[in-house]
Amino acid sequence: MSSNTVEHNRRRHDFSGVESIWLFGYGSLIYKVDFPYLEQKPASIQGWTRRFWQGSHDHRGTPEAPGRVVTLIEQPGATCKGMAYRVSPNVFEHLDVREKNGYLRFTTTLTFDDGSEAEGLVYIATEDNEAFLGRAPDAAIARQIATATGPSGANSEYLLRLADSLRALGAECTHTFSVEACLKADA
Repeated sequence: MSSNTVEHNRRRHDFSGVESIWLFGYGSLIYKVDFPYLEQKPASIQGWTRRFWQGSHDHRGTPEAPGRVVTLIEQPGATCKGMAYRVSPNVFEHLDVREKNGYLRFTTTLTFDDGSEAEGLVYIATEDNEAFLGRAPDAAIARQIATATGPSGANSEYLLRLADSLRALGAECTHTFSVEACLKADA
């Protein structure tokens, strides 16, 4: 699959008659909220874990020197904590472009901190997209992140802001915190 998923996502969901929908953010959507929302609250999804396995050729790196950003990988029993936003469907005009580098919209069940649930959407970059980099040792991921920079800034800023945001949410993410520790150890 092409890494540019804008048109694919626009054909993927029909928002006819929908006034609002929940969106789950687990990466930069936690801390870089450059879209209007109607409501925001912490949430989690089950069966997924956050990994720095997606290449960023358009935001935190370049085609010649891609950065690494997070995607979700299926893992039975895992819980991924993040932030949920109730948004108007027109927000996806912007988000589909922002998340175009290999991310597809999927439907998921969100569990809010009070135990209530709702159906929503989440962007996931699956391994069949051209920008998927896959598994690597945390230290190697940190080295790649340390040297990558793109139009949205240094890849290290993405990692550090995400780690800080996860701590503020009270989220445990061993992988993110390990990559962060490797980055800081090499600094």
